[in-house]
Amino acid sequence: MTLVLDAAPLVALADRADPRRDEIASALDGERGKLVIPAPVTAEVDYMLGRFFGRPARRAFLADLAAGRYEVVSLDAADHATVIELESRYEDLDLGLADCSLVVVADRRGTERILSFDERDLRAVTPLAGGAFRLLPADGEAGGAGERVASVA
Repeated sequence: MTLVLDAAPLVALADRADPRRDEIASALDGERGKLVIPAPVTAEVDYMLGRFFGRPARRAFLADLAAGRYEVVSLDAADHATVIELESRYEDLDLGLADCSLVVVADRRGTERILSFDERDLRAVTPLAGGAFRLLPADGEAGGAGERVASVA
């Protein structure tokens, strides 16, 4: 099963002092499905890692991308049209491209599972196919066994 990744949990992996670091590492370690990052989120991760932790953290994340630890999904014109619709539908949340791309990519991959700390927005947003998002780590364990901890730390 696919898990769509938001920026903040990946940035938390780089922060040895972040109290959620071990929880995120465990969620990624235990995940059997594909780890998918929307392309707009990769830019957000790169920026935040550089700003808060410097070049070594950015390079470690880029190395993870180059090693194929994550599948990066680009948006096409139809996806951007959906982003516009989401921005309009949830205007009061001021979601932005990165958050909307999580919704679009989750729909494209047929999953409601998102690794994110952004409960305020993602609990208010409905998946395009209906239902509700399952937000990890808040909503429980990741699925399965494996060894995939990222090296952004």
